Amino acid sequence: MLWSGLFIPTLRDNPAEAEVASHRLLLRAGYIRQVAAGIYSYLFPARRSLLKIERIVREEMDGMGAQEFLLPALNPAELWQESGRWDAMGETMFRLKDRCGRDLCLGMTHEEIMTATARGELRSYKQLPQIWYQIQTKFRDEARPKSGLLRVRQFIMKDSYSFDLDAEGLDVSYRKHYDAYRRIFARCGLEVIPVEAHSGAMGGSQSMEFMVASDAGEDLIVSCPSCRYAANLEKAVSVAIPPAVDDPDTESAPEEFHTPGRKTIAEVAGFTGLPETSQMKSLVMVADGKPVLALVRGDHQLSETKFGQAAGGAAEVRPARADEIRGWFGADPGSLGPIGITVMPIIADLALESRRNMIAGANKNDYHLRNVTPVRDFQPRFADIRQVSQSDACAICGSELKVEKTIELGLIFKLGTKYSAAMGLHVTAPNGEEIAPIMGSYGIGIERILCSAIEQNHDVAGMFLPVSIAPFTVIITPVNNADAALRDAARKIYDDCIAAGIDALYDDRDERPGVKFKDADLIGAPFRITIGKKLAQGFVELIERKGRAARDVAVGDVVNELVGRTR
Repeated sequence: MLWSGLFIPTLRDNPAEAEVASHRLLLRAGYIRQVAAGIYSYLFPARRSLLKIERIVREEMDGMGAQEFLLPALNPAELWQESGRWDAMGETMFRLKDRCGRDLCLGMTHEEIMTATARGELRSYKQLPQIWYQIQTKFRDEARPKSGLLRVRQFIMKDSYSFDLDAEGLDVSYRKHYDAYRRIFARCGLEVIPVEAHSGAMGGSQSMEFMVASDAGEDLIVSCPSCRYAANLEKAVSVAIPPAVDDPDTESAPEEFHTPGRKTIAEVAGFTGLPETSQMKSLVMVADGKPVLALVRGDHQLSETKFGQAAGGAAEVRPARADEIRGWFGADPGSLGPIGITVMPIIADLALESRRNMIAGANKNDYHLRNVTPVRDFQPRFADIRQVSQSDACAICGSELKVEKTIELGLIFKLGTKYSAAMGLHVTAPNGEEIAPIMGSYGIGIERILCSAIEQNHDVAGMFLPVSIAPFTVIITPVNNADAALRDAARKIYDDCIAAGIDALYDDRDERPGVKFKDADLIGAPFRITIGKKLAQGFVELIERKGRAARDVAVGDVVNELVGRTR
C-alpha cells in the first residue's frame, strides 16, 4: 500500500487523557479514536492488526476441530432468566426494551444463546462432543472505563463452548483449549502465565486465566519462580500460617481503652505504638444473605473468594452496608471486634490461630480492646481466608512468592451442567437415560492481545509490534521522493516485497525524512528499509525497529533477507 493514499492520523504529542502506554500509542499512531467513555472507533491500522489476531485465533480454533458460529449480540431476557443470570448480572448488563415492551439485553457473553441453540438441535450422545466458537462484539457497562482498550464497554471477544457426555470428555475439550491458547498467544508474540482462577459469575468447578505481566494491568497474580506455581490473587495459597509474631506473654483479660477518631488499622497502630500485626481486622460480610464476621491479621487482606468457600461455598458474597453493621454491632466500622458477638458466626484466618493478647475493636465507637485472645475470649472457626502477600512462602516448595500486576488475555472454565441443566438441554445417553451434557466455556479478548503486545514492545518513540500482528511488516522509505533513482528503487523493493508475501507499506509522501522516520517509529512496523545516498553504491539500510539495529544490505538481497527474518 502507498502511504499517501491512506488515513493514518498520527499525533506528535501524548494525549493528556491516556494513562497507560498502549492507550497513549494507540491514539498517537492513529489506531483508535474515542467516541464516548469506553467506546472507541478502530481506524485503519488497528483494524489490520485486529484482523491478523483474529486470523491466528481462527486458524488455531479450526485446527482443534472447533466450528465457527456467529450469534446475535441482542439477546432476549427470557434466556438469561432461564439460567438465573438476568438478575445476577446487575448493572453491568446493558438492558433495553423493544417497541412491544419486551426485555432485551446486549450480550456480555453467550452461554445462554449457545445452550439454547444446542437444546434445539442435540438429541443423542452420538452427536457429542461438540465445540462451537464465535468472534463477536460484546457489551459490558463498566462503571469506570479506563486505560484505553483494556477496560471498555464494547469489545471483541472469541468465545467458545464445549458440549461433552461426561467429565472425561470435558477434560479433553478443556485441554484442547489450553493447548490452543498457548499456541495463539505464542504466535502473537506474547509470553503468558497460566494461573488458577476463580470462576465467579460463570460458575463451574475449574478455571484458568492466561495473564501477561504488565504494570498497566489491573489483575494481581501470585507466582513462584522456583516451582512455577501461579494463581490469581483471590485464589492463591501460600504456607497457611505465616512466621510467628511475638505476642505479650500474659494472661490478662481484655481491657477497653479509648481510641478517639482512630478507625483504620494504621491509625490504631500509630496511636498504640504497636505494629499492625498485633491487631485483628474485623470485616462484616454477607454470604448468601446471612451475616458473617471475618477476622484477618491487621496487615493482611481478606480474599472474598476464599471467604466464600469457607462460608459454606457461598455463591454471593458482599461487604455489609453501614446501616446493617450498626444494627448488628451497635457501632460503626472502625470499632468492630469479635467479643460478645452472638448474632453471626465468626471465621478467623489461620494466621490468627495460636495468637494471644491482640488488639480488636470494642463494638463501641472510638474504643478498642487490648489482650484479646482467640478461642479463650471468643469462639471462631479457623480457615484460610486471607490474600497471599508478597514474599509469603510457597505452599508447594517453600520459596518466596511474587505478587505482580498482569493483564488478563483469556479464560477457560469447566462449567459442568450449570447451564445445560438449568435450561433443559438433554441428550440420550448410551444406556437410554436422558442426561444434561457437561459444558465448558472459553474466552479470549482480541483487543487485549494488541494492547498487551504494545505494553511489552514500545519505547519513547512508539511501538514495535510482533511481525504476526503488526499492521505492516515493513515500511519502505525513500529519503527524498523527488529523486527518481531513490523513488524507482523504493518502488521496485516494494513490488518485490508484495510478490514475496511481505506486508509492505511504501511511504511515498512528500514529507521531510524526519517526519517519515518518526511516523515509521510510531506505528508499529517491526522493520524499515531506508533508501538514501548509499543507493549509489548499491546498498539500502535495513532497520529492525526493536533495538534499532541497522545494517547496510545490497539492494538485490534486502527482500530475501527480510523474508528470512520474518518467517
